Amino acid sequence: MTEVLLFGPVQRALLAGMIVGIVAPLLGVHLVVRRMSMMSEGLAHVTLPGIAIGLIVQKLLFPSFNPVYCGMLFALLAAFLLERLRHLYKHYQEIAIPLLLSGGIALGIVLISKVKNLNTIDIVSYLFGSIMGVSRSDLWLAIIAGLAVLFFFAAFYKELFAISFDEEYAVLSGVRCRLINLLFMTVVALVLASAISTVGILLVSALMTIPVATSLLHSKSFAQALYQAVIYAELAILGGFTAAYYFDLALGGTIVLSSTLLLLLVYLVKKFMLSFSTRAR
Repeated sequence: MTEVLLFGPVQRALLAGMIVGIVAPLLGVHLVVRRMSMMSEGLAHVTLPGIAIGLIVQKLLFPSFNPVYCGMLFALLAAFLLERLRHLYKHYQEIAIPLLLSGGIALGIVLISKVKNLNTIDIVSYLFGSIMGVSRSDLWLAIIAGLAVLFFFAAFYKELFAISFDEEYAVLSGVRCRLINLLFMTVVALVLASAISTVGILLVSALMTIPVATSLLHSKSFAQALYQAVIYAELAILGGFTAAYYFDLALGGTIVLSSTLLLLLVYLVKKFMLSFSTRAR
């Protein structure tokens, strides 16, 4: 494994993945607690038309242009739109998810279909992730997104905690919920965009939810759920990274499968421990 890390692209992919593995579950815990986990799915899919436009710009105008920047722009715009839709459909907030998800995929497919001779390999790598597809700018994007999330948590942790468990009480307590929600969806969009190169558009939201689902199986407090979700995410990234490199598999798929296997393993261990303690009585 040591000789693998000597390659620059591999180092960048692993480092970017480890950064995303820290911040994605931190956001994911709040999404799951607020029953908004599918929101990340909608935002992730909206990046597809942005990536498509970025690939067009790269192909026709600037060969060195990074399409992820366009994907991030679309994700940020979608975050603002999502927050607007949640207030527009106050009693049917979940309708915002299929609107964004289906609209984003449809626009992305239309844009891709209209461009001739577009590199299929590039599209596949953005959809499913690639070890060799992580550039220096992708790594810097992951670092910036990670710092933005950590700063956001340091500045608004108490407010975000209050909103996550009782938004109406938070409003009555003087918390500026609309501002916090908008900032929260903004950093979610940043993390999703920064993880596209490693995990891929179709799978990136799973990194925000599956490690959280695993930690919730046995965590006894909100703080435990936070740090345990990060641990499970990092283990999944390391396992998926190793499998993707040695078996030439899609990086995003191996990471998500590793995370799913961890969930299954923790569930089986918990079930066995409960069964054992019941018999001991």
